Amino acid sequence: MSASTRGSTGEVYRVDWLPGTDLLHGTCHCGAEHTADDPVVMWEWMLGHPERHAPRGRQA
Repeated sequence: MSASTRGSTGEVYRVDWLPGTDLLHGTCHCGAEHTADDPVVMWEWMLGHPERHAPRGRQA
C-alpha cells in the first residue's frame, strides 16, 4: 500500500507501507528516503526541509 501527495509547489511525497511490518518508508521530492513506525514522525521528517534532511547526494 502506498500514498502520494503533491505539495502546493508541485513536490511529490510518497509513503509506502512495508508489508509484514509496522514500518513506513518515505521518499521525499528531493530523493531522500526515511523509514519510521509512526506516521506523524514520517510526515514531520518529510516536511522538515532543510533542517531534517538534504537531497540525495548531499550531506544532511
